[in-house]
Amino acid sequence: MARVDLSDGLAPQAGSPLALERLQLGSDETAVVGDDAADVILFVFVGAGALDGDAVSVGAAALVPAGESATLAAADGGLSAVVFFVGAETDLHAPMGSRERIAMTDEVVPGRAPGHRTFQILFGPQNGSTRATLFVGYIPPGKAPWHYHLYDEIVWIWHGSGRCYLGEETEDLADGAAFRLASRELHIVENLALDRDMVVLGLLTPAGSPSAAYLLPGVAATYAIEP
Repeated sequence: MARVDLSDGLAPQAGSPLALERLQLGSDETAVVGDDAADVILFVFVGAGALDGDAVSVGAAALVPAGESATLAAADGGLSAVVFFVGAETDLHAPMGSRERIAMTDEVVPGRAPGHRTFQILFGPQNGSTRATLFVGYIPPGKAPWHYHLYDEIVWIWHGSGRCYLGEETEDLADGAAFRLASRELHIVENLALDRDMVVLGLLTPAGSPSAAYLLPGVAATYAIEP
């Protein structure tokens, strides 16, 4: 049974407070963003516009906490965004910094994850998102070993093509695909390109670091950090 969605998003499901929708606005169109019970984090991947008057463009993320709302207005040419929802049933991380409204990808210093992968945390406890962490991940050609995380996660493919291995299932990945990873679910994400990174957007809860990956005993015995 296929578990990768190539259409408009991922609906909520039992045991996971995370959901994903896609929002598309034409020139000068507007939409109200927000939810009474869920934190909303949106990410612009096409076009430009403004969120309550603050400019947003490709690579911009914006946080709208539960109980609040904001008006997203597209500029001439329209705007496309992915919109993440984080339900109230997740644990809250202790705040580690003051809240930011908008975070830009080109202003965030990358961190490092296993297997020469890098990431940029756009929202997390350090800037106001205590329910979840939103990051941009860069996956080089090839694949990491089998591993799992202790967090619940939704992954959306911004650029690239590859495969996702979930237990005994193998799913093809392309621009706009999305999939869900449950806590402790063994998986591999493979980048099939030879010369460029696959770029993904990940939302994980409870909030934390996307670099926290765990290996099975047999894999851990042979895993080495390359210089």
